Amino acid sequence: MAIEIEHKFLLANDDWREQVSHSSHYKQGYLTSDAHSSVRVRIANDKAWLNIKSATIGTQRQEYEYPIPPTDADEILSTLCHKPLVEKVRHFVTYEKHLWEIDEFSGDNEGLIVAEIELSAIGEDFSKPSWLGLEVTEDVRYYNNMLSKQPYSSWKDT
Repeated sequence: MAIEIEHKFLLANDDWREQVSHSSHYKQGYLTSDAHSSVRVRIANDKAWLNIKSATIGTQRQEYEYPIPPTDADEILSTLCHKPLVEKVRHFVTYEKHLWEIDEFSGDNEGLIVAEIELSAIGEDFSKPSWLGLEVTEDVRYYNNMLSKQPYSSWKDT
């Protein structure tokens, strides 16, 4: 079984921008997303994947990912996925021994920036850079599948 162990954080400042090694544009949509699981299609630059993820709240969940032809992914995003699609630029930052993925959202989620770190084991120690803010791992509003249902632009208390 494939397990994803991930923490999500808001950003305290823009100091991370000076440490970006590279960035990729992502476009993704959900075929289904409910209390049990989500199935999405994602395009990153010129590659595409079908992803199946358990809807577990917290740091650990099942995840399976399979490459698919980008032309198929484009068609699925256009014709089969729920709207709005989730679009973002993912910036990659290495801090000490871990890779951070910082998602800067656009479209209906414009203004939202979230940093994620994937770990190899539950409880693995990691250093928190000074640009990290509040941890939002347990807040489902920040999950991509929820951002496709209730985009950041519709939040009233942000």
